[in-house]
Amino acid sequence: MSSPTTVAIGFVTGMLAGISRSGGVTTPFLDNAGIATKLLDDPQARIPVARYAALYRLINEALDDEGFALFSRPLRRGSFEFLCRAALSAATLEEALERISRYLRVVLDDVEIEVQRTPRAAVLVISEEPSLPVGAAARVFAFEWLLRMIHGLAAWLAAQPLPLDEVAFPYPPPRHAADYELVFAPRYTFDAPRLEARFAPELLALPVRRDEAALRAFLVDAPASITTLYRRDRSLALRVREHLRAALPDAVALPDLAQRLFLSPRTLHRRLEEEGTSLRGVRETLRHELAVEWLAKTTRPISRIATDLGYGDGAAFYRAFSAWEACGPREYRQRFRAG
Repeated sequence: MSSPTTVAIGFVTGMLAGISRSGGVTTPFLDNAGIATKLLDDPQARIPVARYAALYRLINEALDDEGFALFSRPLRRGSFEFLCRAALSAATLEEALERISRYLRVVLDDVEIEVQRTPRAAVLVISEEPSLPVGAAARVFAFEWLLRMIHGLAAWLAAQPLPLDEVAFPYPPPRHAADYELVFAPRYTFDAPRLEARFAPELLALPVRRDEAALRAFLVDAPASITTLYRRDRSLALRVREHLRAALPDAVALPDLAQRLFLSPRTLHRRLEEEGTSLRGVRETLRHELAVEWLAKTTRPISRIATDLGYGDGAAFYRAFSAWEACGPREYRQRFRAG
C-alpha cells in the first residue's frame, strides 16, 4: 500500500502539464516547492504532501488560474470562493451539488457536471464537452482535480465525511493508479465513457451545516486544503483537533497528546508535518473557526470567548483575532450582524 503521507509523482506531472501548455517553464515552480526536477523522470518517485500543497498554491498564484491552465478559459483566483458562496445557502447537499454543477457549467466550457439519482446510488457525473484541450497527462489530472474539489467541498458543506463507493474514470490506468484507493474510493475502474462517482443516495438529504462565519475560516487554506490531501491523511489531524477541542479551555501539550494517540511525540510531529500542518497549526485553525462562529452566532461576551478558547487574557485573543481577520473581535461581530 502506498504511503498516505506522500504523493505519487504522477499527480505532480499532471499538475505541471498546464504550465507547459501555456508556454511556461516548470523548473522554478519545482525549485520553490522543494521538489527535485529529476524526480519527474522516475515513475516510482513520491514527494511529501506538504511540498505538493506548496506547488499547488504556487501555480495558482503565478498563473492566476485555479484550474492550472487545463481548460479553455482560466478560472481566475477567487473562482473557488464564489463557488463556495453559490452553494453555502443551499438547504441540502443535493441542492448544493446542483448549484456547484450549474456554477461550473458557467465558468468551464469543456466539461459537463451533473448529479444523477438511482434507487441504489447517487452518481456525480463529469463528462467532456466535447473534449479537454490538453494532452493525456493533463487530462487525467483535470478529472482527478475536479472530482477532488467537488467531493471535498461537498464534505465540508455537510461537515462530515462523504465516502465514495466506486469511481469509474474515463482514461486508461495512469502510472499512479495504485494511489486511487487512498485518494478516491475502495473500488475504481478505467476506460469508462465518462467519470462516474457513486455514493449512498441518502447522503443527498444531509443538511448544509456551514455558514458565512465558517466559510471565512475555511477560505484561509482552501481550495488547496481539500484537493491535495488523501482521504486518510485527514484522519490524524482530525483526531488531534477532536482532542484539542475536548480539552478547551486547557491547552494540551504535544507529549500528552501523543500519549493519548498512542504515538511518540516525534512521530506525531513528523506525521502532522507530512500532512502539511502542525500541532500549532491545528490549534490555531480550531481557535479561529470557533472564534468566528461564536462571535457571529452567539451573544457570548468577548472576554468569555477568549477564556473558552484558552487565551490567558483578552489582549492575547485580540492580537490573534486581528491577525486572522484584519479587525478586532468586537468590530467583526458588529460587521457580521450589520451584513
